[in-house]
Amino acid sequence: MRCAFGASQESRCGRVCNEHRKNEVRKRSERIYARRYKMDQRRKRRRRRRRPQSRRRRKRNLMLRMIFFFIIVIGVIAGLIFWKKYGPTKEQADLNQYYGIQSENQLAIIINNKVHEAQGMISDGKAYVEYSIVRDYINERFYWDPNENIMLYTLPNDIIRVGVGNKDYTISKEKNSADYVILKTEGNTAYIALEFIKQYTNMEYEVYDDPSRVVISTETGEISVAKVKSDTVVRYQGGVKSPVLTEINKKDEVIVIEEEGDWRKVRTVDGFIGYVRENTLKNVQTKTITREFTEPEFSSIKKDYTINLAWHNVTNVDANSSVLEMIARTKGLNTISPTWYNVADTSGNLSSIATSDYVNYAHQSNIEVWAAVRDFDGGIGSFEESYELLSHTSSRENLINQLIASALQIGIDGINVDFEKIDVNCGEHYIQFIRELSVKCRQNGLVLSVDNYVPQSFNAQYNRKEQGVFADYVVIMGYDEHYAGSPVAGSVASYNFVKSGIENTLAEVPAEKVISGVPFFTRVWEETPKTSAEIQAAAGTDQAEYTTNVTSTAYSMSEAKYLLAQAGVTAVWDEATKQNYASWEADGKTYKVWLEDVQSLEPKL
Repeated sequence: MRCAFGASQESRCGRVCNEHRKNEVRKRSERIYARRYKMDQRRKRRRRRRRPQSRRRRKRNLMLRMIFFFIIVIGVIAGLIFWKKYGPTKEQADLNQYYGIQSENQLAIIINNKVHEAQGMISDGKAYVEYSIVRDYINERFYWDPNENIMLYTLPNDIIRVGVGNKDYTISKEKNSADYVILKTEGNTAYIALEFIKQYTNMEYEVYDDPSRVVISTETGEISVAKVKSDTVVRYQGGVKSPVLTEINKKDEVIVIEEEGDWRKVRTVDGFIGYVRENTLKNVQTKTITREFTEPEFSSIKKDYTINLAWHNVTNVDANSSVLEMIARTKGLNTISPTWYNVADTSGNLSSIATSDYVNYAHQSNIEVWAAVRDFDGGIGSFEESYELLSHTSSRENLINQLIASALQIGIDGINVDFEKIDVNCGEHYIQFIRELSVKCRQNGLVLSVDNYVPQSFNAQYNRKEQGVFADYVVIMGYDEHYAGSPVAGSVASYNFVKSGIENTLAEVPAEKVISGVPFFTRVWEETPKTSAEIQAAAGTDQAEYTTNVTSTAYSMSEAKYLLAQAGVTAVWDEATKQNYASWEADGKTYKVWLEDVQSLEPKL
């Protein structure tokens, strides 16, 4: 069949169908496009409506992100600051600076729980320590005489002598030898071999390297020790920012010195003294240190009766005859000390007015004679002269030899040392004199007694503790609380003054060796007001606080009692001083006296 245009019916229908499909597709596309267009328009309209809200949200989100970023940055910075401030440092301490080492040959010194100045050296494989360190911290009986280049060590009955650069030493003129040089010097500085020191000292030591140091232990008795829990470090000070001195390992033992909050001050075996945290230690316990060492035994002459001693002021040979009178008017006296000996010069020559007759009279009355030797009232009489005398070994020996020779010749029983011109610089030389004299007295059976001021901080150089070892008796001169040149009037020996003198001496000296000396005299004080010119002249000086001129005169007990009777004055009891006190005025002056009498002496005895 054909269509009107001449085409077959099938062809015409096909074309219609194609056109129809195309139209359908076009319409469908138009509808899709229209829908999409409408959707886009709706979206645009919605965007236009939502645009202000989105900008605010984006700004808010940006702000939040920035804040969060800044918080992170600040946190990181704070963490770094916190770590820098509180985090443990690994900084290593400068050990040369810690130990005070400034040159290659120096040897650092650690004694017990203290790092001392690096005043040591290693020479020929041996450790040496400077003399002052030995004297002050290890063994004070080692004595160095730089004037005569000799070192001494005093034993109970002998004196060890060592010359500079020597391996040899002598004991009672008997020669001994070591396999090393015992004493070396650099300029005026002396160094003693530690091995030699150890022979006469209860101590132990060990030498370590990097840096060179020696650890010396002289302590005995109980100490506190602990074990280390785990590997840790010892710091210079308590705190994690303090530099590290050394590392210590688990199970190491340390000595615990003291507690400081969460930290413990410790000493390691190899000589580092620093701090560790408390929680790094365990098993803190007490440990007893003992060593095999035999201390020398110093024998003493001890009387089996109470010593009742009186000093007898003898100024010349003829005055010795007064001993009979003194014995006759004194009850209970069993020891007398005549002032016979004076040091004539700084070479140690002796001035003597001793007589055997005096000794015979005393012995007939069962009284021992302990002759006094003094560094004043004849011959030398100044601090400088006493120093010059005692700082030379040969001068000390000369004086001691003459004393012993005179004592044996005259037949006296003992020597009483009354040296009152000893200053701080002279202290070590003075006590060495006492040591050396004690050896000679012990060898010859002579009693050695030593006079001392009432203990005060300014007379500690007399070294009463060491006297208590070497001397047989230590005598307290319990008077001169207010002395001849005192700027104020006062008691010569108030009760509390005497009491404190005894108590402080007993803290250093065995009780059986202590003799308490009390005065049988007093001072009458005379006070006159200062003139305005005197007050003005004293302005700015120590005398400015005193408004009166004060002088005094010493009187025996009987003389003072007579003086009060002449003045028509009656003394009254003063509870503060435990003495009878009197005061009166005459000729524009004020007189004051604190009496020594039976009532005042009784509580002091």
